Amino acid sequence: MKEQLQKDFDNIVKNLNLSQKDIEIKKFYLDNFINKGFPNRREEDWKFSDLNQIIKKDIGELSFYSDYTHTNKVDTSVFVDGLEHNKIVFINGRIEKIDFDYEQKEKIEIIDQSENINKSNNNSLSDLNNAFTNKSFKILVKNGYQLTKPLIIYHTTNSKIWSKNINLRLEFELDKNSSLRLIDLFSDTSEKNFLNIFYNFDLKENAVLKNYKVDRFDNKNIKYSFNNIEQDKNSISETFILSAGSNFFKNEINCNLNGKYSSAFVNGIFSLNNNKHHEIRTIINHLTENTKSYQLIKSVIEDSAKAVYQGKIFVNSDAQKTDGYQLSKAILLNKDSEFNAKPELEIYADDVKCSHGSASGSLNEDSIFYLMSRGLNYQQSRELLINGFLLDVVEKITDSEIKNLIKNLIGIKE
Repeated sequence: MKEQLQKDFDNIVKNLNLSQKDIEIKKFYLDNFINKGFPNRREEDWKFSDLNQIIKKDIGELSFYSDYTHTNKVDTSVFVDGLEHNKIVFINGRIEKIDFDYEQKEKIEIIDQSENINKSNNNSLSDLNNAFTNKSFKILVKNGYQLTKPLIIYHTTNSKIWSKNINLRLEFELDKNSSLRLIDLFSDTSEKNFLNIFYNFDLKENAVLKNYKVDRFDNKNIKYSFNNIEQDKNSISETFILSAGSNFFKNEINCNLNGKYSSAFVNGIFSLNNNKHHEIRTIINHLTENTKSYQLIKSVIEDSAKAVYQGKIFVNSDAQKTDGYQLSKAILLNKDSEFNAKPELEIYADDVKCSHGSASGSLNEDSIFYLMSRGLNYQQSRELLINGFLLDVVEKITDSEIKNLIKNLIGIKE
């Protein structure tokens, strides 16, 4: 792998026309990654999802995609119908389209951040991202502006790539009293690739972020997404994750509640079959007084699929009046499916209200029997119970337009 890494690194350096200083910085992170390698189960954060073994098993030898010189045709058929929205389109890790046509252009600034280094996570995947990211931008929403339409980021791959690693990064800054609704939508026609995605969100006072991550469509790729969220006074972040389509997907959320009365909400659904393996890992850091967090993760798992939820609430000594809640529940539809949960509380303040819990089990046969006695067949009864189980999470989505979109994608009927 080392020789392939060096070869691909030389190609990306040549294509980007970087300064000697920038090349040295990227080379530093490349060497870090070479020394560490892909995360494995010896690392506590990866004890349930050994990425090194998953890549070897599902992909084999990777090359590190570096040809960003050629444009890709945007396939408009992947665009969401019935929802007016702004767009950022990634194809094979390359930004092909940025479109804020519904917004006041002077209220949004797009800043080239390609020379900046991601320092929000110190694992080897961050090193890999820093070494190989091509173009990186910051989206700045200016003081007091609330986007009138959602922004959908389309993460698409096509058949041009195979057994490749793609790295991309975006930063978002929401100035005081601003708001953003953001949907990450994954759509792949490629197979056996590894996507490594890093986002950083900086929420100033009274800012509101609503981020919905949708991996719905079946594909044979492996994905990792790390999201760092910094929150100032009175800011609100709402994150929803639908984890269903990829062979493997790990979503990590690290949220720092830095300002008083800031709050974070993380809700997620695993809907897994066909030996898929997905994980959500959350860390909510309550760093000052009067902050709030709420987390609810529900899973429906069958066909030897595996879901993992690692959730941590950290409360430091200054964070009095913290209110933190975390709950995960799973339905295992057959004996070969698997759910692992690792809930954690780490509290150094004494005036707090925090709780966590986790439960798993099978569908209630008495409930199925009752529904069948009312005229439904077995399959209809099963689907109705599953829909009811998942609906609780979807109802936590506070944006009605996007809530209806998610319901349609999942197939939930009320």
